[in-house]
Amino acid sequence: MSTQLEEPGRRWPRALRRGPMEMAATIVIAAGVLMLLQPFYLVLYTWSFVTTLVGTVLFTAASKFPR
Repeated sequence: MSTQLEEPGRRWPRALRRGPMEMAATIVIAAGVLMLLQPFYLVLYTWSFVTTLVGTVLFTAASKFPR
């Protein structure tokens, strides 16, 4: 299956490959943790769990993308 995605005519866009998407997911997870740890804005604290969860799901999905 991975050989089908590696064919020259079926290349994924560079932004949708595993490396950049895992980095974006890691940044979203870090933003969620920072939102959780800050003591000033209740709105950020409220959305921190959702943000961390979205980053985790994105990282899990991105780990299935081709290199």
